[in-house]
Amino acid sequence: MRCPYCSAPDSKVVNSRSGDEGGAIRRRRECLSCGRRFTTYERAQLEPLMVLKRGGVRQAFNPDKLLRGLMLATEKRPVSAETLRAFAYGFEDEVQAPEIDAREIGKRAMNFLRPLDDVAYIRFASVYRDFDSLERFIEEIQGLKDEG
Repeated sequence: MRCPYCSAPDSKVVNSRSGDEGGAIRRRRECLSCGRRFTTYERAQLEPLMVLKRGGVRQAFNPDKLLRGLMLATEKRPVSAETLRAFAYGFEDEVQAPEIDAREIGKRAMNFLRPLDDVAYIRFASVYRDFDSLERFIEEIQGLKDEG
């Protein structure tokens, strides 16, 4: 395991414990080069969650891609990166099927953002729903106002 501070390739495990209700192993490590400590999480993955894209192509779910979209939507907004990370990296555990449609991922992300921040929700929705006019933005914002 590479050290995140100095990139040295070797570290030793200082402490291990079960985490995430037995679904992961939390390991506290110490870099053999710089001596700094860091934490890693290891999780067994039998089969990756597959995402069905619009063109019929299937690809493995990538939580980093989901996180990147959420980070862009919440840029300069009062939403913690930890909250976004927890959603993106916990997403695969929440899906109870071997495959999910890409549109469903977008819907779940919008449902996650809606109560957190209206601006982030609109930003994400504008990309996900491919707003092509000012009228689409106004419709979505009006919908938020009507519900709130």
